[in-house]
Amino acid sequence: MFLPFSWILGNSEWTLFDLNPIDSFFQGIVGAAGISVLFNLLRVYNFLETCSDSETESKRGSSSFGNPLRGKWIAAFQFCSLTVLLSLMGPRVSSLIVLEFCLRAVSAWASTGQEANGRGLDLLLIQCQFSLGCGLTCTLAFLHQGAPHSSLSLFLAAAVSWALASASHSLWSHVASLYPLHSTERYCGKCISLLTSGHTILASLQRVVVLAFALATVASTTTVYDHFLYQKDVLKFWTPLTLCYTMLVFYIQEDQNRQTGKEALLNSVVMRLGGLLVLMLTVGYWSDVLHILIAFMGEAVCLLPSQDLLQAVLKEDENMHLTKSSHKTRERTRKTSSDDS
Repeated sequence: MFLPFSWILGNSEWTLFDLNPIDSFFQGIVGAAGISVLFNLLRVYNFLETCSDSETESKRGSSSFGNPLRGKWIAAFQFCSLTVLLSLMGPRVSSLIVLEFCLRAVSAWASTGQEANGRGLDLLLIQCQFSLGCGLTCTLAFLHQGAPHSSLSLFLAAAVSWALASASHSLWSHVASLYPLHSTERYCGKCISLLTSGHTILASLQRVVVLAFALATVASTTTVYDHFLYQKDVLKFWTPLTLCYTMLVFYIQEDQNRQTGKEALLNSVVMRLGGLLVLMLTVGYWSDVLHILIAFMGEAVCLLPSQDLLQAVLKEDENMHLTKSSHKTRERTRKTSSDDS
């Protein structure tokens, strides 16, 4: 009775969990907590930058970063959704997503050059949320592979990650509702420390994210080699596919640099994951195809609540371009006036 399904699935591994379900759940909690910490600290940093800008002093109350009504239930829903999605993600597809993001980061750095320390890095931090969660789960799976007490270790890691995510969300709620008042009155220790050292949050986040992806790259490379490249003849098939996907990533990056807005970001997500979907349909299992579809939902859960962050980065980029253009026009007028005199 099950012969047609066996013929369709072939000899592939059709399992929803590639690991122990309990270990996968704990890894999903760690990945979701890492995304939550990054998301909340990015909002704290952008809100501090908004409040420190003298031009937006009168718009503090209407700023989207200062809206504490985002709600604990929305944050809890996002956290639970990411926990479930990352728990269902297999290490094979998670490793490919991590390596794909590292390739995208290199292409962004190569295309933007010196401008990567501005808008490019901010956009990468916004886009790397789900890839960071995949990197954390992939690293934990690699480190605890074959460990005798992996469930206990992952439980402790999940508990610590939960505490960090709760602390970051509490900090964001406090800053969004009370920072404009406490920064002027100067009687809150949290707000005073943020007032003096809040500008270093972005640099600290960048260093931590780079370290996390460096560890995840090692784990992902080993996982991809063990699952896809363990035979020599497979390299003849993987090499042209890898080159084609690399060209696709560079094309998407160049197209995103030409366009602005959230439409370009969403189009890049669809094209990247669509390329991985075609790749998994070619060389992967049917379970890998399902995990790619789960990755689509994970990217949506991460990027849809980040639209205000994206708009703030794009608005800052527009203001920077306007400042540069006005400065250039002033220099031109000065040169023309000096030449006429």
